[in-house]
Amino acid sequence: MHQAQAERLLFTPASPQADAVPLIFAFPNIYSVGITSLGYQVIWSTLAQRSDVQVSRLFTDAQETLPRSPELVGFSFSWELDYSNILTLLEQLQIPLLAKERGAEDPLIFGGGPVLTANPEPFADFFDLILLGDGENLLPEFIDGYQGVRSCSRDEKLEKLAQIPGIYVPSLYEIGYEAAEGKISHIQPSTIAIPAQVSKQTYRGNVLSSSTVVTEKAAWENIFMVEVVRSCPEMCRFCLASYLTLPFRPADTEKSLLPAIERGLQVSDRLGLLGASVTQHPEFNELLDYLGKPEFDHVRLSIASVRTNTVDEKLAQTLAKRGTKSLTIAIESGSEKLRQIINKKLTNEEILTAAQQAQAGGLQGLKFYGMVGVPGETRSDVETTVDLLKQVKKVAPGLRLTFGCSTFVPKAHTPFQWYGVNPEAKQRLQFLQKKLRPLGVDFRPESYNWSVMQALISRGDRRLAPLLLLTRHYGDTLGSFKRAFKELKGQLPSLTDTVHADWSIADKLPWQHLLGPLPQTTLVKHLQSAQESF
Repeated sequence: MHQAQAERLLFTPASPQADAVPLIFAFPNIYSVGITSLGYQVIWSTLAQRSDVQVSRLFTDAQETLPRSPELVGFSFSWELDYSNILTLLEQLQIPLLAKERGAEDPLIFGGGPVLTANPEPFADFFDLILLGDGENLLPEFIDGYQGVRSCSRDEKLEKLAQIPGIYVPSLYEIGYEAAEGKISHIQPSTIAIPAQVSKQTYRGNVLSSSTVVTEKAAWENIFMVEVVRSCPEMCRFCLASYLTLPFRPADTEKSLLPAIERGLQVSDRLGLLGASVTQHPEFNELLDYLGKPEFDHVRLSIASVRTNTVDEKLAQTLAKRGTKSLTIAIESGSEKLRQIINKKLTNEEILTAAQQAQAGGLQGLKFYGMVGVPGETRSDVETTVDLLKQVKKVAPGLRLTFGCSTFVPKAHTPFQWYGVNPEAKQRLQFLQKKLRPLGVDFRPESYNWSVMQALISRGDRRLAPLLLLTRHYGDTLGSFKRAFKELKGQLPSLTDTVHADWSIADKLPWQHLLGPLPQTTLVKHLQSAQESF
């Protein structure tokens, strides 16, 4: 793999022992995208540092020398629509796409990452095992567990591995339906040895991840990434990044952050600070002071989304001095009522102040993230967003303004999982486009139709597998989805039932047997407190 020649490793791979497990670890996208995923880097380096595993990497456009007879093939899965690349890579490896068609000679196919941890059910038929949660604890337990069952039959391997906390073996759970197109009636394990529910595993340490490889071939060239926080304390009611990864954990500054940054700056002058809410690290100001030292004047710093009311002139100045031209903040809506519904603790006053501070600190642009179709939203809330952006233009006329806007998509394990996609979102995106362009705001809407597909996958159950296979067969376009749906009519719930319908709290959810950080009773309470603001 010629890409590897440009890589600088920040770990020492082990020499595999004679009977090491031959394992392929794949990312279902091109190398430059995969190698920019911190999750992929960390899992790969963890495997590469074990002498009892011989790991080879595989991407859609590049690969290392692959073993002839791998025993394990793993996928890091972080974007729903990459599923077709998973199937393509399995075909390349000549492995049957469906778990039930694999035999004794075939490797066990495992997967992990945010898509599978949230709701693995649409993809359940393609995987033998799914690792739910954080890799720090799960991966070593999975490999150790596999070593213990390596000489067993395929069925025995799966049954024993299913008893390790966080390892989900879909084929060992039986799902019943009220009718072919109906709701789920029951979900139960096929034997008493298998747990009735599988809990997502949470790493509770305060030493968080950082890059294990730096390369100019990454999508962000030569970037060294440091995870500053994990999860987010804000708990916006729709937000998977917060709810699925609770509790909020800041990295220990002395033990985790500073040593990682020092390591990284020895091999690169590009630093990326990652996390759902980086500026909410309790010692973020100290970190800024550290990075503001003259000895780091050559460093280019980029930062993931920041919380609006933490934007001050000092932050803007430090970023501007370190090569960052713009800042990204999620405001969701210009309507304070709507922000109250979704639990976004933010006033319009704070948004305007953030814009002024960004301009005063020397930044050139501000990118806002927003959403339409949020439960409880009315047309006037969307109009309020236009008014707010007008005000931002007035108070910070020198800033280039970008407004990225998506449609609300319900996600598993969040309080809004019971709400469907609002079909009016499509018109609301068009309305914003019409109003914002003349204001000189760079409006970047996400496709409403793709949001519908995303919702189908984020809320779907196992009956989607034939649809996904057929869609891929027809060319993986929006038209292919519709064509496949038509062909499978009567065999799975309608698009309306899966995507647009609001579900009852009494309904069995496709992921009912997979436990996230919070019990359903707590999610219901959070849902009810949102509804009180409607």
